[in-house]
Amino acid sequence: MFKALLGNFTPVSSHRGWPRVEVDADTWQAIGQALREGKLDLLGEWGDVNAVHCALFERATGQVCITSIAVRAGHVPSLAVFHAPAIRPERAIIDMFGFEVVGLPDQRPWLDHGRWATRAPLAAQARSPGTSGSYRFLESDGPGLHQIPVGPVHAGIIEPGHFRFTASGETIVRLEERLGYTHKGIESQLKGKSVGEGTPIAARVSGDSTVAYSLAFARAVETALEILPPRRAAWLRAIMAELERVANHLGDIGAICNDAAFSMMHAECGILREETLRACAAAFGHRLMMDRVVPGGTSVDLTAMGQDAILSLTQHLSRRFPELIELYENTASLQDRTVGTGAVTAALAAEFAAGGFVGRASGRSFDARTTLAYEPYDALPIKPVVRSEGDVDARIWIRIEEIQASVEWLEAALDSLPAGPVLPPTIAAPISSVEATAIVEGFRGDVLAYLRIGPDLCIERCHLRDPSWFQWPLLEVAIYGNIVADFPLCNKSFNCSYSGHDL
Repeated sequence: MFKALLGNFTPVSSHRGWPRVEVDADTWQAIGQALREGKLDLLGEWGDVNAVHCALFERATGQVCITSIAVRAGHVPSLAVFHAPAIRPERAIIDMFGFEVVGLPDQRPWLDHGRWATRAPLAAQARSPGTSGSYRFLESDGPGLHQIPVGPVHAGIIEPGHFRFTASGETIVRLEERLGYTHKGIESQLKGKSVGEGTPIAARVSGDSTVAYSLAFARAVETALEILPPRRAAWLRAIMAELERVANHLGDIGAICNDAAFSMMHAECGILREETLRACAAAFGHRLMMDRVVPGGTSVDLTAMGQDAILSLTQHLSRRFPELIELYENTASLQDRTVGTGAVTAALAAEFAAGGFVGRASGRSFDARTTLAYEPYDALPIKPVVRSEGDVDARIWIRIEEIQASVEWLEAALDSLPAGPVLPPTIAAPISSVEATAIVEGFRGDVLAYLRIGPDLCIERCHLRDPSWFQWPLLEVAIYGNIVADFPLCNKSFNCSYSGHDL
């Protein structure tokens, strides 16, 4: 497909790693057709100065390509007219750059709530502020329908997001989300920063995925600057990523069960999560391992005591976690709430290229650790866990089996951990601007980082794409036909990131 579509275009020489090609409007439309037919997956779409880029994955060959189209007189054709998953990214492109996306089915603002100091903050010419105004939710007609607004402020310590339910009695017939409340201007903040200054910003896009974001950013820097991190550093990064995965999966399993009024699992999983975070602190000096992954390597090494702390954790999890699995599996009242609830079909998971436990619970086997294997997963593979049911129960089981796989992998990785330094001697500045795209597997799914670096080692453009961009829309579909009381259960089983999405 890539050869047929893009064979007549010469890849951009400044983009290292996967190729990036600049295409015309006819080819852009052909890409949209290929997306609609399921021949390609959309891994991301983002704006730039006078251009729009998209990352594509070809299922048949496992190849990735970045394609770009120039913006002419402020206009750019829409991919969303062919492929619904592009709707929200293109709405965000309008908000951030002010382009007119021709053919976009939904022209409502997405991240811009009308309260920014400027319109189109990433455009070369920022416009004057707009007025906030009211947001127009989609209408639903039918006898006996009523609406339930929830949020953006929620009970408990969670991020803000608005959910507009339309229900017939207790049965949900439509859910529409409004996000953007945690927009922090990440991409604006990164622009003009040095690589060193940008690293901690990237690490804080979504705090529970700080290792994944740091790794995606670091790998993009390294690919663009043609830096090869030391082997030991590559293995340490993966060890951190698997620890991050274990901690978050434990927290999610407990929280899902708690939303089904089974607080014992919440408490027990919370204890194991706390023990995991303490092991992270002992091994790497920080509970979340924030700022430990940096371009070129890692900022800390793993001592013998740190290695013992991780091994002690894995051994404890191997003993204790199976008891919790048995408790979950044999509690009929809990199974009654999770089995069959909030199902996502395999067709929708494939269409939206859903990553992580959302996609793999619905039969999509994409896992960047294996599908796009990078060091050390190319040397020490980890087998993706895939199920087909697509419901809350399946998303729990993906987490359970991924914890078990990560525990086994961690023990094998520590046994094979190479010696040596964890940082290269120097990072040389490029002669001219260089760019690269990286994709790594976080606990939610694949995290994408596109980066362009100038000859002064400053960031000219950086786009960071959270897996939640393609998971949030599926939550709207998953809740259809379920009762209102099951929304917290479905929502937690997705556990999409507000902060990672809103940037």
